[in-house]
Amino acid sequence: MSNRTANIIAFCLLGFVFVIAVLSIRDDCLTMDETAHLPAGYSYLTQQDMRLNPEHPPLLKDLAALPLLFLKDIEFPSEIPAWKDAVNGQWDFGRYFLYETGNPADKMVFWGRIPMILILILLGFYIFKWAKELFGPKAGLLALLMFSLCPNFLAHGRLVTTDVSATFGVVFATYYFIKALKAPTAKNIIISGLAFGIAELLKFSLILLVPLFGIMGFFWWISKSGTFWQTLKTGALVFLVGIILIWPVYQFHTLNYPPEKQLSDTKVYLKDTPELIKKPILFASDKPILRPYAFYATGLTMVFQRVAGGNTTYFMGEVSNLGWRSYFPIVYAIKVPLAFHVLTILALLYAAWKIRRPFWKNTFSRMNAWLKSHFTEFSMLVFIALYWIVSIKGNLNIGVRHLLPAFPFTILLVSAVIISWLKEPFLKLKYVFLAVLILWQAISVIPIYPHFLAYFNEIAGGPDNGYKYVVDSNLDWGQDLKRLTTWVNDNKIDKIYLDYFGGAEPKYYLKEKFVRWEGIKKPEELPKGSYLAVSVSFLQGGRGVRVSDFREPDSYYLWLNNYNPIVEIGHSIFIYKID
Repeated sequence: MSNRTANIIAFCLLGFVFVIAVLSIRDDCLTMDETAHLPAGYSYLTQQDMRLNPEHPPLLKDLAALPLLFLKDIEFPSEIPAWKDAVNGQWDFGRYFLYETGNPADKMVFWGRIPMILILILLGFYIFKWAKELFGPKAGLLALLMFSLCPNFLAHGRLVTTDVSATFGVVFATYYFIKALKAPTAKNIIISGLAFGIAELLKFSLILLVPLFGIMGFFWWISKSGTFWQTLKTGALVFLVGIILIWPVYQFHTLNYPPEKQLSDTKVYLKDTPELIKKPILFASDKPILRPYAFYATGLTMVFQRVAGGNTTYFMGEVSNLGWRSYFPIVYAIKVPLAFHVLTILALLYAAWKIRRPFWKNTFSRMNAWLKSHFTEFSMLVFIALYWIVSIKGNLNIGVRHLLPAFPFTILLVSAVIISWLKEPFLKLKYVFLAVLILWQAISVIPIYPHFLAYFNEIAGGPDNGYKYVVDSNLDWGQDLKRLTTWVNDNKIDKIYLDYFGGAEPKYYLKEKFVRWEGIKKPEELPKGSYLAVSVSFLQGGRGVRVSDFREPDSYYLWLNNYNPIVEIGHSIFIYKID
């Protein structure tokens, strides 16, 4: 296959992703985290004040808010307490800004998501580009096809959230760091440093690139004798350029953030932080030159605290705030298409067969020879292992989206091995088998449009059974509120009780038909014949068995086990008629 043909097909695949992503957001409501991210980004660009949502770097939010600058008559509520007085009043401010000021909420959400889709396309481009450079055009197309048919990228790449942008940051920064190691020219080092800095400005979890690049540098030196000082210099300069880039970005975002408020807010954010970490950050928080780095360090510290603290969630019949070690492996098993799992297993078996000789014979020399000729693949494997270990050991179990940064390298490696496997004997049979798997994945993924967030594979029994395993951003993030409104209006329902999990404001859509319901209320308070709509995150959270000590109520929806939902809205909102 020629490069020209591969490029044309790749262009068509990326066009498919763009079109399907744009069309699928038309009826998707604002999801939970978008409530904080999009309004925060608008405040950054218009106020140069980053008091909202400091636990995430600003770059992604800036990009999302950029189109909003071209929309007319957007009112910024600078006098409300959530902005003036609160410490990170992101949720109250976000809902007020979008739904209580007369601003065009749906238009703002739609245009805010377009830059996210462009980042998704850019990620796909780099996956194709890198695979083609390393393994040839066939591997590039297979990798891009697996990306294009990945329901998790199609689900999260359309939203103003940080996970797909972080995934792009990993691929982008690693691609250029390897280029800098192999050819340490001033140009490559500067580009790599800028890529590293951009990645760090997309999501704090990408601080993992620091140990990754350290490991990569060490093994590059081991495999290439006589390169110690050059490797050390390259790594140090890349890190330096990235750190320097952080300063002007955070300087812009703190220009109008009063130093005294930054200091007082930081004291609240870091109140449970060890003194050794807290003291230097507090010292720098109101110093003109140091403030940007102090605020960056504050956000980074907040993320470490969040991961350690956990999040109360439902998982396979249980509710806990401490997480499960089996959470991410099981979520990955049921949220990734089964056809890709088959390809992964096939790739692992073929790679193991190619070793042939017992791995303990001449291990060091064989590994060194492999490392010299497969350094890029080694780097990808290191990141996959590092990221999975950190994810499993953490207590923050809130979705397969947190695993997305490891997806591209998995796709790249699987695609490379599968293309290597496509040779005699049985070449035609192998191509038929691969075609069947690709068709299977397409048939599994495309029909769920536009509900990509609710995708579950055949192991879980498909999207209709997903709620039995996991909820939250795996399934229910508030995206179906507008679809619920359509159902209520089409069925001429005068009043509906709603327990809603999501970022939007139900009253904005349902108006006088909306009656707020909370799971902790007694079911006797519901009039007979009334309609009750419950987001499955709350539904399952109120059914699961408590397995840790947390403050939230539990078992509050066990009484609904006596009812069957009369309809399910987009797999995420169940509607009951109460007798």
